[in-house]
Amino acid sequence: MSITLNYTKLIQQVKKFVLSYYKAHADSSFTYHNIDHTTDVVAAAKKIAEHYQLNDEDHFAVITAAWFHDIAYYMGAENHEEKGAVIAADFLNGFDLDNELLQNITNCILATKMPQNPANILQNIVCDADLFHLGTNDFKRKTKLLRKEFNTLYGTDIGKADWRKKTIQLMEEHEYHTDYCRLLLNETKAQNLEELKEKLNGKDEEDDGVKSPIKHDGTVIFKTQNKDKQELSKGVETMFRLTSTNHQRLSNMADSKAHIMISVNAIIISLLLSLLLRNMSAHHNQIIPAIMLLTVNLVTIVFSILATRPTIPPGTFTQQDVESRDVNLLFFGNFYKMNYEDYQKSMVTMINDNEFLYGSLIRDVYAQGVVLGRKYRLLRASYNVFMFGLVVSVIAFVISSLIR
Repeated sequence: MSITLNYTKLIQQVKKFVLSYYKAHADSSFTYHNIDHTTDVVAAAKKIAEHYQLNDEDHFAVITAAWFHDIAYYMGAENHEEKGAVIAADFLNGFDLDNELLQNITNCILATKMPQNPANILQNIVCDADLFHLGTNDFKRKTKLLRKEFNTLYGTDIGKADWRKKTIQLMEEHEYHTDYCRLLLNETKAQNLEELKEKLNGKDEEDDGVKSPIKHDGTVIFKTQNKDKQELSKGVETMFRLTSTNHQRLSNMADSKAHIMISVNAIIISLLLSLLLRNMSAHHNQIIPAIMLLTVNLVTIVFSILATRPTIPPGTFTQQDVESRDVNLLFFGNFYKMNYEDYQKSMVTMINDNEFLYGSLIRDVYAQGVVLGRKYRLLRASYNVFMFGLVVSVIAFVISSLIR
């Protein structure tokens, strides 16, 4: 007899255990590998897992691995992943989890061992969550905590320059394993890496901006230029990429669901025509239910086809559209009939005009959303017709069988 597990409740129990474990083994020497790091990794794992819409079991595996991945670090950095996997397995053996799920959790914990070498999407997520901070604005603070911890635990005194060299090597060798993290974090990671290299080459250690010399009262001073606009621009560009990626993923999901509905209903129609209508005389009392079911299948297929049927715009635009910024040059439907020279000229105009460029990106995101809305409305209608129509048809078949 299979047991339905409440994964949300199990995650709460895992969280409670890990928090208690860290509290019992609290040590101020661990300025980086502590409960704060673990909760940050769990938060990152949740964010990535939600993006990929994992099922409940896989989501539980990822979050549980994130909670346990550094739990044994206080025993020593060497092989702490293996020790943490053992602690996790001992705790989880008290729950009715199947062996495959337990193995997934163990493998996710082991995958975080440096150098990371994940083998599937679940391990990719946990590994990226573990080093999520490399591509965030919190990187500088966390690398200082890690250096302090390393010097304390190993009784060393690694200077800032040597530490930066090691960190630069780590960041140059590291790659995020999920598309989500590559899109979200790579730009900031590259910026963090570049700042490390600049500091290593002799820039002021506390330089958080771009300094330029200016003269004031005959004295040369340095003025730190604000990077807020540059960071905002990168954030906006990342937002557009993530939004477009999410829209494309949702569109692919809608197409997949529509294809499933088309295939299922086509099979039902085929079986119904071959098994029942050939012997209509022997089953004359079931003709009406059969016609009802056929109608349901056909309507469902029609809605599913409409959900996936492409709409092709005219494929041309005018110079006036470009001058009035009233055309989205990023959508193929607006230019596929244009000649290359006109399109290239218009694209150059757009690239050199930030307002036009961002306006086109906004228009593109909006258009994707409109198309998605239409797809999902038709897909919902398809599912509703199939669900309610199937119930009514089955009831009609039962009634016709009882009154014959």
